[in-house]
Amino acid sequence: MYSARAKTNQASTSNTQVASLARALSKLGFCSRSEGEARVARGEVSVNGKVCVDINRRVDLQRDQLSVNGQAVSAEKMVYLMLNKPRGLITSAQDEKNRDTVFSCFEGAKLPHIGPVGRLDKASEGLLLFTNDTQWAARLTDPASHLDKIYHVQIDSQATPELIAAMQAGATLDDGTLLKAKRVTLLRSGEKNAWLEVVLDEGKNRHIRRLLEANQINTLRLMRVAIGGLGLGKLAKGEWRELTQVEVAGLKT
Repeated sequence: MYSARAKTNQASTSNTQVASLARALSKLGFCSRSEGEARVARGEVSVNGKVCVDINRRVDLQRDQLSVNGQAVSAEKMVYLMLNKPRGLITSAQDEKNRDTVFSCFEGAKLPHIGPVGRLDKASEGLLLFTNDTQWAARLTDPASHLDKIYHVQIDSQATPELIAAMQAGATLDDGTLLKAKRVTLLRSGEKNAWLEVVLDEGKNRHIRRLLEANQINTLRLMRVAIGGLGLGKLAKGEWRELTQVEVAGLKT
């Protein structure tokens, strides 16, 4: 059961937030959009006192009152978190193969419904953001934002100047996808491997791993250490903390 009441404010009509019913539940921080669609289909959601089973029903977040199982829904306090994701966790709320997910790191915490901002694959680790502010998340993940993301990457060979130049020039895959790094810097090198700092201002699926594979290089370890001006700092593996207002604002701009 979820209690509270839909809030209204003095915003003008031009600022009215209109969304589909399932999307509205997500925007209010009540549940994910997919869960909202399921609840609507089961007849658990009412709009202004009347049950609605149309997931595409448009509602006004400032004027319409939503309720789930008879209990009114209100906007949750906006939450902004950073997690140092360990390797081996799936960036998902649920996994059909019953693998551990990043949400295991929040067990016992009293948090509203939150979602990850972007993704890190199972074998990757490091900085991962979470929020219930869907507009903030969309702004950060919008390719047009060109927000720098910094990674430390261990590879299975020495890093030659030619490799660094090739990563920055980019590689076009068989499917036509162009992958490239904004900047690549050698951090340290051994006899059989090296560590690179790779900066991306876009993020395609397995971007760095596929870029290295295109250059016949394997990734041994991949850690995201910063997003924009926000760094992991001393946050230990599996630990999380709330962002400060300054950090939230800094990423927004």
